[in-house]
Amino acid sequence: MSQPLVYIDTSDVREGALEELKGAIKELTGFVESHEPQIVSYAAYFSRDGSQMTVIQVHPDSASLDLHMEVAGSRFGRFANLLTLSSIRIFGEPSARAIRQLEDKVRLLGTGEVTVHPLHAGFGHFEA
Repeated sequence: MSQPLVYIDTSDVREGALEELKGAIKELTGFVESHEPQIVSYAAYFSRDGSQMTVIQVHPDSASLDLHMEVAGSRFGRFANLLTLSSIRIFGEPSARAIRQLEDKVRLLGTGEVTVHPLHAGFGHFEA
């Protein structure tokens, strides 16, 4: 049985870019919602002072992350002048292809790294 996958990335907002970044991430969120109905959750959060943004995605399985990278990946370049990506953490088992694509995303947008945290124990109550 495939397991859900949780994706968390954290970025530093570039000086003077907060409002443009907020608009860009709203646009990306709308695009993801309309083009990727399989995603359980996709949300962006800003620190109170606006200096950091965290994006949290919940995918029903690794194929969903693969599709997300294929569908939305070409849009990530827009963020290069707005933020510096510092980390991507994956909780679950992404495909090797997704890991390569996420490493490319880090190189495009920042200096961080991709870390994978395989499931040890747990359960989820997700509707089929």
